Amino acid sequence: MFIMRFTERAYTNYTEEDVKNSPNSASRVTFSNTHFNPSIGSQIYNEHLDEWEFCEDIGFDGLMLNEHHNTPTCLGAAMNLEAAILARITKDPKIVLMGNILPIHENPVRLAEELAEIDMISGGRLVSGFVRGVGTETWATNINPVHNRERFEEAHDLILKIWTTPGPFRWEGKHYQFRVVNPFQRPLQEPHPPVWAPGTGSEDTVLWCAERHYPYFYLGLVPSSFAKMQEIYKDAARDQGYEAGPEHFGYMLPVFVQDTDEQAKENGRGFLEALVGVGRVPLPKEYQAPPGYMTFRKAAEGVDSRAAAVRAARGGDLLRYGPISDEDYQAMIDDNRLVMGSPETVIRKMREVLSEVQPGVLCMWTNDGSITHDNAMRCLQLIDQEVLPATREIAKEFELASPFERAP
Repeated sequence: MFIMRFTERAYTNYTEEDVKNSPNSASRVTFSNTHFNPSIGSQIYNEHLDEWEFCEDIGFDGLMLNEHHNTPTCLGAAMNLEAAILARITKDPKIVLMGNILPIHENPVRLAEELAEIDMISGGRLVSGFVRGVGTETWATNINPVHNRERFEEAHDLILKIWTTPGPFRWEGKHYQFRVVNPFQRPLQEPHPPVWAPGTGSEDTVLWCAERHYPYFYLGLVPSSFAKMQEIYKDAARDQGYEAGPEHFGYMLPVFVQDTDEQAKENGRGFLEALVGVGRVPLPKEYQAPPGYMTFRKAAEGVDSRAAAVRAARGGDLLRYGPISDEDYQAMIDDNRLVMGSPETVIRKMREVLSEVQPGVLCMWTNDGSITHDNAMRCLQLIDQEVLPATREIAKEFELASPFERAP
């Protein structure tokens, strides 16, 4: 199993009233940047870089980054810049980008160059994830949501051709036109860095991955929904002439470890602000799902793409907007949407999750929201000492091969 670490890198130095008083009462897109303090931002960025460096000492296989725009819920507005820093200050773990939001790029050639440089600086450690982006990204970058998937697929095809076809060549597509495509920099990895694609329940994305043998990485945090996505992928893989295994699937799991179950529950509540923001004020529906952004069709028996799309826009059941009662919070812990507790408790829960979802790639989402840096570091220390070794043994027991152990 390939095990990596992730955090959204949220900024929480604002209040629920600040959100309610913002244009359209939104924590994303129109939440004024006057609420951002660069001095606090500087501290947060550097604390996260300290955590990433420690993650290499621990022995994580990968360091996962993501990107969002016009929001305090993720300070990774320039993910490739962070990746370039990590490529230089770390030596062994893969730099996993999940991922670059292809539809918002007007120049995929420039993106192909950036990623090639990161791959070279890292010594060939880049894993290049590509995403469509959530609905708010289309507002933040003024991109027509109707063309989101078309731009995603065309930008992907152009980048892959850049990485695998000698230049110069001409590109005349529907959304991108270049007279001369000939970036001089090429990735170190041959034929190109691994490409993964994350999603939260879109059948279209699952099928797109299966057709290309790309690992599908599930971000929805709902194990039962992931099982349905796996079945869709496996059926599509058989149509393509191969059997999909653990190496084709990744799963993200919030994991927060403290010395006792009580400390984990108390300190880990900050997770609930992740992706949603302080106060958990609902976003306007049109921010989450701009007209034309979603596709609706029957995905499979018992799976409705409309429901899946709504879950995606809301960030999954764990991250639904609105108040979370103590009972709801405990329910999330009980059903393993949040794996929290002492090392002993977390190891037991890890076995339950891995037995159910069977991924070849596991992302431990170790801290977020208002969880303090000190508590995050204690979490990582306990993962190092007890949880990570035990998780690797459980993965061996279940024969969960990663994409690097068994090529997709």
